[in-house]
Amino acid sequence: MTGAAPAVAELDATAIATEVAAGRLRAVEVHAAAWIRHEAAHPRLNALVQPRFAESVAEAAAVDRQQPRGALAGVPVSIKECFGLCGLRMPLGIRRRSAAIDGADAEIVTRLRTAGAVIVAKANVPQAMYLHETDNPVFGRTNHPLATDRGPGGSSGGDAAAVAAGVVPLAVGNDLAGSLRQPAHACGIAALMPRSEVFGEGGAFDTLPGLRAVRPRAGFLARSVADLALACEAVGVAPGRPRAVKRIAWWAATGPIPPSAAIRRGLAEAVERLGAAGVEAVAIDGGLADAAAWLHLAILSADGGADIRRLFAGERPMRDVRRLLRLAGMPRWLRPAVARLARLTGRGIEADGLLATGPRTAADLTALLDERGALAARFTEAVRGCDAIVCPVSALPALRHGTAARLVLAAAPCFLANLFDLAAGAVPVTTVRPDEEAGRSASWDPVLRAAAATDCGSRGLPVGVQVIAPPGGDEATVLEVMRLIERGG
Repeated sequence: MTGAAPAVAELDATAIATEVAAGRLRAVEVHAAAWIRHEAAHPRLNALVQPRFAESVAEAAAVDRQQPRGALAGVPVSIKECFGLCGLRMPLGIRRRSAAIDGADAEIVTRLRTAGAVIVAKANVPQAMYLHETDNPVFGRTNHPLATDRGPGGSSGGDAAAVAAGVVPLAVGNDLAGSLRQPAHACGIAALMPRSEVFGEGGAFDTLPGLRAVRPRAGFLARSVADLALACEAVGVAPGRPRAVKRIAWWAATGPIPPSAAIRRGLAEAVERLGAAGVEAVAIDGGLADAAAWLHLAILSADGGADIRRLFAGERPMRDVRRLLRLAGMPRWLRPAVARLARLTGRGIEADGLLATGPRTAADLTALLDERGALAARFTEAVRGCDAIVCPVSALPALRHGTAARLVLAAAPCFLANLFDLAAGAVPVTTVRPDEEAGRSASWDPVLRAAAATDCGSRGLPVGVQVIAPPGGDEATVLEVMRLIERGG
């Protein structure tokens, strides 16, 4: 078994399901291979922090006894910690929550089991899922599969690391501000975030009950676009037949942090691949995406961080979470003065963030939602006649440990799809070249200095692009554009 394990572990979800359903491969063999890979990788990764060996062995054996077997027969799957998995825990990196045991499975877990998947573990998350960095006082820090000085992103970072390292071929996460697409880009894998109306939250724990204007959405991480499509079909999110992709819009804007050289090249390569497939590419102004990013952050922060503070119930958050919560709660009347001081001391991006975010009254929030409606109308007009939009996922490759609080806005390109509830995905394109580790303009702004430090030493790290459906678009077309990019046209 040990000798065969590596070969089995290299199979993607589609191949595993096909072989197990046909009886040419046993689910227990697939499970054993995944477990060997987990035990080898765990000391370095710390990704699957709540394994369930005995239970998943029994579930794999049950799949082998079934006839017929489901669409995900024998496929090992990891689950983000925020989804209930009976018998495991959901501390969300908060010590006071560590003793509570999940009493029931989340909806997404039930659907996966019905499809024949074998749930092997829960994966690590950032504390309170509040950062794009997977670290917390309960389970510790998750490392990037290729660089231990960097993280896999977040908040679905543990799952992304496990998929990228070949421990599991498929994982479940969710996304409110890039939490599927950002770690997929950082780790060099694919991700899909369906629209709310298609699947919704998947039964995830609600960390933000006061936030109704935008909601997190369940989705998948995988090593191939085909596996994302299979997962959707298996849980009843049928992508359907894609429309013929004839025209896409694209922009290179990444918000306040200019894109790394590798990010710009990766986008250009993706557009070239689509052109080689006969798809017309039209450049449009990325300023709409920048405006959407700031508006999304304004809506997310409208409660001043109150929902997240309630999760801690008096427990002291980690330093970076504490800093962000302190900024989130700063009164609106104080922000202009603090922003002026920040700008005088070279912290222009932080000043812009202070002015854009913070506690809002009910009337203020209504005004933000009206602004969203107007921006959505402008965006709809800008992409009229396009089958999809292709743009960066992030301004940067995988972040160094301890920098996510400073570099929150690196993931600004993701926020538009969340704000407008559009289907979106990420697909890997290239890796950072040695000549792309430098080249940013000198700056005193600590955010831009952190961005330059991120580029330094990033050679070989993955670079992905984002594919977004236009208003009225669907998951099938997003997946089709991702396939064309993945296949090189």
